[in-house]
Amino acid sequence: MEPAIDIRGLYFAYPDGRDALRGVDLVVAPGEKVALVGPNGAGKSTLLLLLVGLLRGEGEIRVQGERLQDGNLRRLRSRMGLVFQDPDDQLFSPTVFDDVAFGPLYAGLSEEEVRRRVSWSLAQVGLEGFEERLSHHLSLGEKKRAAIATVLSMQPQVLVLDEPSGGLDPRARRRLITLLTGLSQTMLVATHDMRLVAELLPRTVVLDEGLVVSDGPTAELLGNERLLEAHGLERP
Repeated sequence: MEPAIDIRGLYFAYPDGRDALRGVDLVVAPGEKVALVGPNGAGKSTLLLLLVGLLRGEGEIRVQGERLQDGNLRRLRSRMGLVFQDPDDQLFSPTVFDDVAFGPLYAGLSEEEVRRRVSWSLAQVGLEGFEERLSHHLSLGEKKRAAIATVLSMQPQVLVLDEPSGGLDPRARRRLITLLTGLSQTMLVATHDMRLVAELLPRTVVLDEGLVVSDGPTAELLGNERLLEAHGLERP
């Protein structure tokens, strides 16, 4: 079986010449849930944006065995769902229904199928009955779940999440972890929330200064105090 994600020799430099990624290799198997951790400026968000084709770097990215390139960018991007750190970057329509329906409508699906997908996606994130709510009036936790619903409505095989628990209170954070635990998609999650890592993500990749410095079972990495301290991480 082809890897869900296969990244080889990935480089990216910002316009000012600063290197964000310096030869990253990363393979994620279908169904794996993987944490991407490291200090601020390590290159985590940049890696996620490159993976979904919103930035272009040097190296090779394959999604389910197919190389990401200009000719298939839209098709491969449809297999992946990126959830931004700030849900307001993802929620821009008047109502929750409009936000969740946007992708399926843009894909040309029928009205019946769009409504089915909206209903299903909102049920997955525990927002049944929120269709006519104003997106900008939701709580942060509700916005995070609505943003995930906008991605689920496109039925991606791979979920890419940037700091999904950032800013959430304990109750909202618990609901989010329960939600993500119940999803079957391959996940790559960039986060500083080491408790989320311990509870949700069996494998952890440590990124620092644009390089993968460690990759292994989460339980082992979280038990390595020297490694955590060296890369600005805390035990949960």
